[in-house]
Amino acid sequence: MPPLEDLARVIANGWPPDFSEEKEIRVQTDEAIKTLFGERYHSRSMYRHRTVFQSGKDKVSFAGLVHEDTLESGAYGGMSLIWFPVGHNDGQPASSLLTLVCGTKGLSPDEHILGRPGHVRHLQGLRRYLAATVGVSAWVKHDPTNLGQSVPKIIQEQHPQFSRVYSRYGNYIYCAVEVPKDPEKAEVVVAALLDLYAWERNWTPLKAASGEITAFRNALRKHLFPRVEKEQLVGLLRERRFVVLQGPPGTGKTRMAKQVLRDSFQEKGRSVQFHPAVTYETFVSGIMPAVSEKSLAFTVSPGWLVQAIRDAQDGEFLLHVDEINRADLSRVLGEAIYLFEPREIASGELGSVRLPQELDDGTRDLTMPQGLYVLGTMNTADRSIAILDMAVRRRFAFVDIWPDIEVVANQGIELATEAFSRLQDIFVQYSPDDALALVPGHSYFLAESEPELRNRLVFELIPLLREYLLDGRLGSCDSEIRAYIDWLEGEIANGVKG
Repeated sequence: MPPLEDLARVIANGWPPDFSEEKEIRVQTDEAIKTLFGERYHSRSMYRHRTVFQSGKDKVSFAGLVHEDTLESGAYGGMSLIWFPVGHNDGQPASSLLTLVCGTKGLSPDEHILGRPGHVRHLQGLRRYLAATVGVSAWVKHDPTNLGQSVPKIIQEQHPQFSRVYSRYGNYIYCAVEVPKDPEKAEVVVAALLDLYAWERNWTPLKAASGEITAFRNALRKHLFPRVEKEQLVGLLRERRFVVLQGPPGTGKTRMAKQVLRDSFQEKGRSVQFHPAVTYETFVSGIMPAVSEKSLAFTVSPGWLVQAIRDAQDGEFLLHVDEINRADLSRVLGEAIYLFEPREIASGELGSVRLPQELDDGTRDLTMPQGLYVLGTMNTADRSIAILDMAVRRRFAFVDIWPDIEVVANQGIELATEAFSRLQDIFVQYSPDDALALVPGHSYFLAESEPELRNRLVFELIPLLREYLLDGRLGSCDSEIRAYIDWLEGEIANGVKG
């Protein structure tokens, strides 16, 4: 039996009903772990494993991988991959809780891993990966370095068989998943946590396993930045009616919105752009001067929203609002915000609001028709934006649009793919949460030729990164971005010489 399959079987079986089998289980566990090094990872990989199986009411058994400098026994610190086997209890079958744990002696010697933003992001990608591939739920602590926070009660209540584990080690566990009994699912779960642990430890995978491990790492990247297909967006738009695409610059938000207008609404719609000068009078209605050769008069002029409502009376109409957060949307909407109730509109309960003045056609009450859809786009990196308040957010669905490596790779320019991947990994690994929204999108790396690409990198990407640095927005990512710019300028210079 392959070592990974063997290890997954041992872990999934949990604690045997008879403690006399403890020695056999220990041997199987030790052998499965040792065999991994030489068949999955290089035998020179630095590791140490612990196996502590014990019986008794208050005892907690565990086994797993710890830092290579850990002593043979006693408390230890740093990151470890540990599973806690339990036996049959109160109708619960024998099983194991597979975890990533900070040792009870604290973060050292793995502070650089546990405190790095990218570690938690990889875990969040892992959580989504397991849910998508085998339908298994995993819990991840927001901050692995917070040893004062235990596993939440709602998670503990889902796994009552592990109550002793949580009671003793709940503050130190920062990722936990119950290993399923199904052998194939168990192997996927064990492989995922093992390979992530190995990635953080910089273990070298052997050639026979490198393809599988590379595919897993790429899958994590995709789950970190999930791709939104146009069909998904259209489906959400049909359901929720009012949707905002939000994301870093250059991720194709406006392009996708225009594709939806063209392909799904057959150009039955309109694109407008918000900016700080857009007001209620621009968007809903307002008194405007009407100048002729003989006189000056004032009339109530319909705004973009009123015009869209009129156009949607006879069928579907899409109002695309680009840069929707560059104006104060609450002020721009005014009382018209009460029209944005997707559930009521879908059920035929069309509410209305009374405008301050009659419109040019004599009407004063404004009603949202069932045929009107609103699709906004929003740049999360723009500091000049207005913050959307909760009343607005409740009425819109928000979709994250992230950089897409496939778009860059498909154009076949090696420098573009490498430059994009390096920059994305820097933001994932080192940027604080608020800076992750600044990661430049794939459009900065798209070009018809390498000379055109070099121009885009020199005159668009590098100035953007330098602006981030000048504004002090990158936090702990700062030094890595400076090094990236130096590397990129060197690659561009070498390409020009070549």
